[in-house]
Amino acid sequence: MKTILFDLDGTLLPMNVEHFTKDYCKQLSMFFADIIDGKSLIDHVLSATAAMLHNQEERKNEEVFIEHLGRLVPGDINLYRERFAAFYDSAFLNLQEKLPPNPFIADTIELLKKKNYRLVVATNPIFPLKANLHRLRWAGLDAQDFAYISSFETNCYCKPSLTYFREVLTAINEIPENCLMVGNDVQEDLAARKLGIKTYLLDDHIIHRGGEISTDYRGSYADFYHFAAALPPADRV
Repeated sequence: MKTILFDLDGTLLPMNVEHFTKDYCKQLSMFFADIIDGKSLIDHVLSATAAMLHNQEERKNEEVFIEHLGRLVPGDINLYRERFAAFYDSAFLNLQEKLPPNPFIADTIELLKKKNYRLVVATNPIFPLKANLHRLRWAGLDAQDFAYISSFETNCYCKPSLTYFREVLTAINEIPENCLMVGNDVQEDLAARKLGIKTYLLDDHIIHRGGEISTDYRGSYADFYHFAAALPPADRV
């Protein structure tokens, strides 16, 4: 094992994803209130997000999202594009108040860095990079510690598609057998196992939509810290 891939929401950054989504939609609705009513905006954003999640073409997720949204909202789509860019540097930051970091995460990342593991943020790329960087900071982490951070500007596919994991591995020039995927979503993160990537299910904020759970390792934040502590140094040049 040389490379460790991490999910972000509910993994690197502890959260109840349902609560986060509700608060996110509230902030978004207020920020766009002068150009579109909240319910219509959220319905359109969710529809455009679903288009990203189901896309199987080699097109950046940002392009898919904006194209789909542009067919739904009234007015010039460029106005919405500019407003979204401003949102992630302003009202989006209000969400941090309810998302305290878990001390085990920062300590675990520091431990893995010292052991020479390559670290990757393999979050579902439905947010822009700046939103991912904000959430890493909220988790008490430094983006410079990660060799790669997926985002909707960079990636063309989403979890649980195996094409997403192949896309990430291609970007970092790595093979599945050298990797571990750490995440809290049974269906999205553990899908990596089908490619030969080992998986660690963090169950503090587990998301499970039913069915059998198949993973190589499983435990809490504390358990994962001790797991990392027991790993040998990575044999990586």
